[in-house]
Amino acid sequence: MPRYRLTLEYDGTPFCGWQRQAGDLSVQQVLEEAIECFAGEVVVTQAAGRTDAGVHALGQVVHFDLEREWDAFRVREALNFHTKPHPLAVLTCEMVGEEFEARFSAIARHYEYRILNRRPRPALDDHRVWHVPVPLDAEPMHAAAQLILGKHDFTTFRAAECQAKSPEKTLDVLNVSRQSEMIVITSKARSFLHSQVRSMVGSLKLVGEGKWSPRDFRVVLDARDRSRCGPLAPPAGLYLTKVDY
Repeated sequence: MPRYRLTLEYDGTPFCGWQRQAGDLSVQQVLEEAIECFAGEVVVTQAAGRTDAGVHALGQVVHFDLEREWDAFRVREALNFHTKPHPLAVLTCEMVGEEFEARFSAIARHYEYRILNRRPRPALDDHRVWHVPVPLDAEPMHAAAQLILGKHDFTTFRAAECQAKSPEKTLDVLNVSRQSEMIVITSKARSFLHSQVRSMVGSLKLVGEGKWSPRDFRVVLDARDRSRCGPLAPPAGLYLTKVDY
């Protein structure tokens, strides 16, 4: 059976997340219905990351199989036609071997979190950033982030509903930088726990406000206690930017 690999871009605002849920609109549902419209086949797609409700993607990777072989360019064009008017675009499509799996073949996932740090609310980036009107200092936030790189038990930054078998993850990158009025937090790991990035960002905000020191951030991680986590950052500022294979 021909296997296709897609790279997707989407605005997560109107979706309940990647995964199908009864009674709610998901990215997976929109994509699978578009495939059925052009190919006449009911398929189940697999994504590299199951983004939550309101989370965006610039480089989500998906694979699926079809009975009939189609030209990859035609598949991309047909899907972009049938996914309208939803805020989802297929950026690339290619045929791959049956050994490729969007989720299990991935060796790293990259996320970016955007905080608009200014007094006025956003007019153009509403639902695409976390608006924080109080001043944040990116330097101690970055210093704190460097203290939790490597392999750790991330229970503190793990959602209660997380289904991962172990809370241990290896965090390769967690950088914080200011770009004018925007604070950008980039992260990279082979895989993340449910809500791990948003949990880390919410706690880093407390460091930026001066309520926690960088050392406090590390102490909270070592506590392995979800109740010690800072406030969960909203989904609007989070983007799945890239998946490595």
